[in-house]
Amino acid sequence: MNYYSLNKQAPNTNFKDAVIKGLAPDKGLYFPSEIKPLPATFFEQIGQLSPVEIAFEAIKQFVLPDIPEPTLKAIVEDTLNFDFPVVPLNEQISTLELFHGPTMAFKDVGARFMARCLGYFNENNNEDVTVLVATSGDTGGAVANGFLGVKGVNVVILYPSGKVSAIQEKQLTTLGKNITALEVDGVFDDCQDMVKKAFLDTSITDHMQLTSANSINVARWLPQMFYFMFAYKQLQRKYEDIVFSIPSGNFGNICAGMMAQQLGLPIKHFIAANNANNVVTEYLQTKHYIPKSSIQTISNAMDVGNPSNFIRIQEIYQHNFELLQNNLSSFSFSDNETKAAMTEIYEQYHYIADPHGAIGYLGCKAYAEKHPDAHCVFLETAHPTKFLDVVEETIHTAMELPDQIKAVMDKNKVSKKISNYEDLKTFLLAMT
Repeated sequence: MNYYSLNKQAPNTNFKDAVIKGLAPDKGLYFPSEIKPLPATFFEQIGQLSPVEIAFEAIKQFVLPDIPEPTLKAIVEDTLNFDFPVVPLNEQISTLELFHGPTMAFKDVGARFMARCLGYFNENNNEDVTVLVATSGDTGGAVANGFLGVKGVNVVILYPSGKVSAIQEKQLTTLGKNITALEVDGVFDDCQDMVKKAFLDTSITDHMQLTSANSINVARWLPQMFYFMFAYKQLQRKYEDIVFSIPSGNFGNICAGMMAQQLGLPIKHFIAANNANNVVTEYLQTKHYIPKSSIQTISNAMDVGNPSNFIRIQEIYQHNFELLQNNLSSFSFSDNETKAAMTEIYEQYHYIADPHGAIGYLGCKAYAEKHPDAHCVFLETAHPTKFLDVVEETIHTAMELPDQIKAVMDKNKVSKKISNYEDLKTFLLAMT
């Protein structure tokens, strides 16, 4: 499979180089040159397939021949060693739980898949690769865990000081070894801008190989297709019109769902559920895409004012606004509405949702007002204990910490504070 830059000013490349580079030389995101739909029989028989079989068939066209089939199968199997259950709330709404992995966040799958791909590519390489990643919360912990101890790979995570939850911060600052956390005086967009700038700074890249583990990287982004197929497998015999409501920050997850749809997965519609960072909600209302400074909310992983992956979504729909609008709805919800939804979910369905899942639930309800026959699945993207203070205060119930969370609570935070790009550059050059 070849990949091209969405800025159209860089040479095409293969999967291996797209993964290692992360971002194209012209600052563009890489996109596959072809998307071959899977045969209809695959979806007709999906109920008889295991998660590993489903994932392998979905991803192989985007990876082969850069990773041989037997190795790719082993990578997929090693990546997917936990469950992805669909939990019904009522006849109209279910939730897909994506928090059963090691860091209890949906990003575990992409981080683990990418780490194993990069480990394969680096097996016979004597030069280290530095994974440089910005996080608004869960990416940092998932990447840190996924890449921990991978040969020849160093990980540098930038996160906004005071704007991730305490547990999220513990997960990305306590592992040590080949993982370094940089605490940035700013917001997520500042972190993301620094990462992008570093990739294009030859005074850095002439001395070290950088790659990204944000969803801008194809190996982090594409495996998120699996979630939608796993959910469809569980629901296809029960519901005809299946809609997904995705809590959306950098828009990698919903974009991956749209890729699954391009492969032939029978998804009726997508909902981008936003918090106060509602650039896409406004775009679908006005046709004007206007990035903004991010706003801090209780659903911090979605605090993104200029979502990187939206350009991929536009590419999928050939930059046709009407085509996109027919397949995507978007709603924006406040912190107060989010808390009210968390309370409603707990009191009516005895289910505890995190703030991001609650926004996905609200997206389902908003869509159902005009589409009562659809069955809407919202993605529960992180375990509620990762936002312990907000959840317990909202539902007035103490929660028991899962083992994955307990394991980091007593560890000491280790981070280095930086204020600007020059601080990041100085740090990276000191690693060479």
